[in-house]
Amino acid sequence: MRNSFIKIFTVVCIALFSLKGNAQQDPMYTQYMYNMSVINPAYAIDDLGMLNVGGLYRNQWAGMDGAPETANFFAHTGLSERLEAGISIVHDEIGDIVKENNLYADVAYVLPISETSKLSFGVKAGVTFFDADLTRLRTNQAGDDAMQNISEAFPNFGVGAYWFGDKYYVGLSAPNIFTSKHLENETGLARLGEENIHYFLTGGYVFDLNQNLKLKPAFMARAVEGAPLSVDITANVLLYNRFEAGVAYRFDETVSGLVNFRVTPELRIGYAYDYTTGNLSDFNDGTHEIMVLFDLDLLGLSKGYNVSPRFF
Repeated sequence: MRNSFIKIFTVVCIALFSLKGNAQQDPMYTQYMYNMSVINPAYAIDDLGMLNVGGLYRNQWAGMDGAPETANFFAHTGLSERLEAGISIVHDEIGDIVKENNLYADVAYVLPISETSKLSFGVKAGVTFFDADLTRLRTNQAGDDAMQNISEAFPNFGVGAYWFGDKYYVGLSAPNIFTSKHLENETGLARLGEENIHYFLTGGYVFDLNQNLKLKPAFMARAVEGAPLSVDITANVLLYNRFEAGVAYRFDETVSGLVNFRVTPELRIGYAYDYTTGNLSDFNDGTHEIMVLFDLDLLGLSKGYNVSPRFF
């Protein structure tokens, strides 16, 4: 009975932490530079005919009961020289209690700024399905009758801008500008949490150290009302345009190691491990993140990886 209570208490604390306490509704990603279309609807691959398809799985705070898990899938392609479009599906869950599914469609318009740079503007639209099985929290105490399943759907709309060249990018986005409240007082329950607007500022650059070695620093800053500014700094090295490894630091939260390998010109696989440096470090075994990326030239119109490799 005591172990069941501890498990329930842990799950509820994580839910509160994720949905209310620090306003961390949107999932975090360590390999964000290869997951950009989920964060910024203006992300552009600038390669007509290329279909960029990817997936990512994140097991946060492994070893902790009720720890968050996130999986996403995305596909992105150029429709014309100035128009790009994509879709993304994000599944996020906390234990067996809170589950959220997000379905999005993106459209981006690309404007040439100079011979080496372009600026794109994008919009994101979709729907969020939120489910909470509160019956699992029953403890045979007074008031348990209020516990029930919650199932709601919310519209989503986001905007973004993305300035980029062959070896650099800067992006600013708000993937969800609609706020929504979860678990209102309709059934006698106090509100558990609410979605707040998240703002993302991202950037990266590729330095040629020599013909076969490149340095790829990147950063992501995330701001949301009711939480401290979250900042990620990453430094990767790329060997022979195939093998990549690096380290990352999320201020006051995690230290990470990243590695990815381009198995073929079309396929890249990657892994990241986050070591928690905050208060939860004694209660979990770190965070694991796996990604798979495909670049598919379906129409034979692409410039090709060997002609114009994409570094982000």
